[in-house]
Amino acid sequence: MDVYTKKVRAALSPDVARVLQKLSTPEKVQDHLDALPINFDLSGDLLSTKRVIEQHRAQCIEGAMFAAASLAYHGAVPLLLDFQTSSFDEDHVVALFKRDGKWGVISKTNHAILRWRDPVYRSIRELSMSYFHEYYMHDGRKTMKAYSKPFDLRRYEPAYWVMSGESLERIAGDLDETRHFPIVSSQKMRTLRRASMIERKLLDVVEWPRPDEKCA
Repeated sequence: MDVYTKKVRAALSPDVARVLQKLSTPEKVQDHLDALPINFDLSGDLLSTKRVIEQHRAQCIEGAMFAAASLAYHGAVPLLLDFQTSSFDEDHVVALFKRDGKWGVISKTNHAILRWRDPVYRSIRELSMSYFHEYYMHDGRKTMKAYSKPFDLRRYEPAYWVMSGESLERIAGDLDETRHFPIVSSQKMRTLRRASMIERKLLDVVEWPRPDEKCA
């Protein structure tokens, strides 16, 4: 067991440890995240793994950090990957894992797209490009502009990013400022073919309806 895994385990409360201990593979982590309702809170309050478990909900970066904490508990390096988009779309954050020298992704999203990736990708760019054609708006405009280098959460103490009772906006800011690699220039973005009508319909397929959209 490496030093950081020991620090993660030492920082956990019994309740959090019981959850993470069960999630011994990326597949189990993804299944657990798929069962969590989406966190629709738009206040900017960013939940730690402890608070995700307590509140039983997560949005993309919260799910990615939860996944990274689960992987770290079992000895893997906790890595995030950030996808940056055009200003009128939303960025997306996922957790990276590696198996047999290939990269895969654990992802929390409410839509039918931008989800899990099996560990079959030889490089971070190759993996990132598998998302390119899935980033588009209802009018068909494609929006993915850049991907980050792997963002190592070992820069933070586990007591902070796993067990904090406070908002983790600092991590979101640090991730946004880390080095990103451009995919398409703004000029080139304007020449891309728009997604087709059948593709656009996928944007309306969600797993968890917003609370205000539920039937009475």
